[in-house]
Amino acid sequence: MFQAIREINRNIADEERASESTPPTRDEEPEGVLFGKYEIRKFLGVGGFAKVYEAFDVVTKQSVAIKVVSKRRIVEAQLTAQLQREITIMRRLNHPHIVKLYEVLATKTKIYFVMECAQGGELFDRLLNHGLFDEDHNRRCFHQLISAVRHCHSLGVFHRDLKLDNLLLDDDLNIKVSDFGLSATMDQIRPDGMLHTLCGTPAYLTPEMLAKKGYDGEKVDVWQCGVVLYVLTTGSLPFNDADVPTMLRRIYRGRVGIPRWVQPDLKRLIKRLLDPNPKTRITVDEILQDPWFRKGYREIKVEQKNSGWEEDDRNRTKSLNAFHLISFSSGLDMSGLFVTDPEPEVSGSVERIVSKETPNRIVETVEEAADRDTVVVTRKEDGWGAKLEGHRGNFVILIGVYRLTDELVVIEIKKKEKEGESGAQFWDDKLRPRILELEHKPE
Repeated sequence: MFQAIREINRNIADEERASESTPPTRDEEPEGVLFGKYEIRKFLGVGGFAKVYEAFDVVTKQSVAIKVVSKRRIVEAQLTAQLQREITIMRRLNHPHIVKLYEVLATKTKIYFVMECAQGGELFDRLLNHGLFDEDHNRRCFHQLISAVRHCHSLGVFHRDLKLDNLLLDDDLNIKVSDFGLSATMDQIRPDGMLHTLCGTPAYLTPEMLAKKGYDGEKVDVWQCGVVLYVLTTGSLPFNDADVPTMLRRIYRGRVGIPRWVQPDLKRLIKRLLDPNPKTRITVDEILQDPWFRKGYREIKVEQKNSGWEEDDRNRTKSLNAFHLISFSSGLDMSGLFVTDPEPEVSGSVERIVSKETPNRIVETVEEAADRDTVVVTRKEDGWGAKLEGHRGNFVILIGVYRLTDELVVIEIKKKEKEGESGAQFWDDKLRPRILELEHKPE
């Protein structure tokens, strides 16, 4: 039965996720120690636009999962915005039953998501290989799932692709919700108060999604939790059919059959979760009061993270964490999301290099390169950059220095020129050669 479920659990292609008909190959696998920190241990799997590896963090001495994404494929599939949203969402969430995103790293061609490693693998595979859990363990799993979903909703996040494949297990068989690639946030809600993108896995779609009239993200997540509970209980999908169009018609009608041997309280909850009318479908708060659910339930207290990227305002202008690396590779510029520059916005070309020099030495080099008769140099008050202006105002160059690691900094150069005039000669002949002398080139 679980093999049949997997056959029809193919994601619907839409504007949120391109077709997965050509998964990435296993060529150019990472070897050795990535970024001097992560020792690759084994290949875990491939799907969509990513390959996943288990690695060992040589600093923290713990196992991590590393999802490797091809920048070229992301750009070609026009999924940059989706990737930005997924990272932003995962950074916002902080819950023991949601996979943690530790950091994001990048090279010229790849992006690396470094995440918590769920050693127990997918819940789906566990059931496939070992059979169903007993009712008490199913209840425990469902407690953890609902707690995680409630946390997401409290932060305005709607998962939209909750399924057994996206529920991972740790060594103690605790649930870890993963894969927020199709998640939505409050800012995606249209003026009618609804989400409208048809996305997800066919067997887990809701009647209102199929009606294409808009849907409530919270109600979709509740329905999908109902499908998960149904499969945990019975070992089959509630609207199962090998023919996907037939299955979708069954979902749209919403008449679910529950085996007679399912005990009454659990049967009642499943029916309320899989209510085809979203207006009368049970809510998360109502689930917490349900008799079957309440047995043995203990509320999980979580600390709310600061929203956005404002975890350390005092150091924001000086330090770059690993997430900023994404913006340093051409073809996938996310600097608007990851880098906050205290200077006025300068539209124009941007260059970045990595250096081992001190901020003071970098600014001194900039000052030495500038001809004081034609260029005005103003240091930042904190010493971590400078502003260069042509005397006639014909160009502006902003130099920003950001701490990347204990040894490395990133030098960011933003250039703006007036139409018809140019500071290109000063940049090409004097400043750029001097800055390139400061570049760190790993052997």
